[in-house]
Amino acid sequence: MAPKKKPSEKTQKTPSPKEKGVETLRPSNRNDMAALVATQAREVLTAIFAFRVVNALCVRTFFQPDEYFQALEPAWQMIFGENSGAWLTWEWRHKLRSSIHPALFALSYFVVDNFWASYSVPVIKTQWILLAPKAMQTGFAALSDWYTWRLAEKLFGSSSAAAWSVLVMTLLNPWQWYTSTRTFSNCFETTLTAMALYYWPWELLGVEADEKDDSTQSPPALFQTWGQINSLRYSIVLAAFAVLLRPTNALIWLAIGTLVLTRATLSGKSPLTQRVFLILLREAMLCGSFALGVSLLVDRQYFGNWTFPPFAWLHFNVAQDLAVFYGQNDWHYYLSQGIPLLCTTMTPFVLYGLYKSLDAETSGWPVATSNALKALTFIVLTTIASLSFVSHKEVRFITPLLPALHILAAPHITSFFTTATNAAAATCPPSALAWKRKPLLAASLLVNIVIGGYLSWFHAAAPIQVMSYLRSEFETIYPDHLALRRPANATDDTLPKELFALFLTPCHATPWRSHLVYPALRARALTCEPPVGTEPGSVERASYMDETRRFYADKIGFLKQELWPRDAPGEDMARYIVGFEGLEPALREYFNWSGPGGRHRVELKEVWSAWNGLFTDDDKKAGRLVVWSTGFYDGEEKIEP
Repeated sequence: MAPKKKPSEKTQKTPSPKEKGVETLRPSNRNDMAALVATQAREVLTAIFAFRVVNALCVRTFFQPDEYFQALEPAWQMIFGENSGAWLTWEWRHKLRSSIHPALFALSYFVVDNFWASYSVPVIKTQWILLAPKAMQTGFAALSDWYTWRLAEKLFGSSSAAAWSVLVMTLLNPWQWYTSTRTFSNCFETTLTAMALYYWPWELLGVEADEKDDSTQSPPALFQTWGQINSLRYSIVLAAFAVLLRPTNALIWLAIGTLVLTRATLSGKSPLTQRVFLILLREAMLCGSFALGVSLLVDRQYFGNWTFPPFAWLHFNVAQDLAVFYGQNDWHYYLSQGIPLLCTTMTPFVLYGLYKSLDAETSGWPVATSNALKALTFIVLTTIASLSFVSHKEVRFITPLLPALHILAAPHITSFFTTATNAAAATCPPSALAWKRKPLLAASLLVNIVIGGYLSWFHAAAPIQVMSYLRSEFETIYPDHLALRRPANATDDTLPKELFALFLTPCHATPWRSHLVYPALRARALTCEPPVGTEPGSVERASYMDETRRFYADKIGFLKQELWPRDAPGEDMARYIVGFEGLEPALREYFNWSGPGGRHRVELKEVWSAWNGLFTDDDKKAGRLVVWSTGFYDGEEKIEP
């Protein structure tokens, strides 16, 4: 087919509304504009990182155990060794988790440990050790925000008000403030997902149809340059690592792949020619194999043999259904609680965005953008529908959907609070737009600030504070035992033999070695291992009670029969006992001179306590968190009963 002739200036068509206001740039101007855009992107990234640094410093509360036990405890063991006191949960013993995620934080420990190796101030080194993983996660959080904004620019335009709205929504989202700087695998998964979505070639979903509707005309060819192919490679590699980290992330990419192949609800022409399909297949195999190879090698190094954690994860959580042991939720949990918790005051705009994306063409978006919005909606619906069939649900499991949710809501929140009548045509700077509904906007921002501030600074702060107290006490009592690596001779008489802290709280209610730090600080806590090896629905599983449940079912009996079963006075007695205030009556009854623990000659004394928030998800964690001193190691005179 002969190429079409270029129309003359006199015969050129009148610019469409989409083209109005778009200045045609000369080559030199294009270079200047590219430099300006790059400079702006760097400045925005710097500002986002500074914001997340403040965010990280303001988060001083406890949320979920996985923040520590699925990331920092394995990372601690990687650097400081088997005898470092790290607590590896059953998932790591059964190889359900990829070691790639904790390996990143192990790198931060390694850097700090080697930097301070020649300094003889262990307490200062400890503070840097505590900050190291938080600093690394702050970088991941900033990248997640930045790539979400860059994706919005890619879809809405670099100067669009909708793209800037996405950035503002991301930064002011209370859930992001509360969780993004925490070391959850879900947070890192969100970062990988945002990056992979940004590099994904959205043109694959469809391009503008020719105005004459010439069905014989081929759509513009994709992957003509190395830049386009490399962008595809980045996307596939990042997506592959996200799937290896959290297998449920595959739902996002299955949704996109389904739309590319079926084109259901999409408009425009499909550029999926045989050549494009073969390139996609080639890159998927090469990049997927690369990610898989890296994963296998890292896990081989960590576990000591060849293993593939996603298979083990599927076996234990699907075939064995062990996730139910940690809680069950209603089928509508993600709809009735998940999205509202993720989006708070933005929830109405998110829901409206999901609905309006079905006919995004009518909003004036280009075909590529309208198809991308439909794809993001399909991602959200597919993921939530699939995860709703799983009994155990948590809000953080759908955190990787946040970039999509923010982008879907952005045009509508822009039109609602600004004078932009058409988000597709509205541009920034903000001075070009005027605000409206200011009282409602101020109220929404205030609600977000109050929620984020309370959760990150006050709610459940005690589990973090108590670790600082215990660590400080150990530093005072044993200033000569503050090494981060336990000496090879574990029977050395110079090492403290006492059980320094006993945690009689629900299992994993506090961090562990990542905050206790010193391996010489010996501690013990109640466990909650699931009934591995029992069949789903069996009598053994139905009657199974872990250590935590046995303790709360009969506190006195547990202390007498399981914790201190022998008659020897003070058998492995702790210097400090940590528990929530509701535990005190049972402890005093047990240690009473006429009680079953009277032989220990212990007199409990409250030495520390802290408020733990206005509400709790577990009645066992209600009230203050308290530290009682047993006085057993203080050289105090024991009074005979």
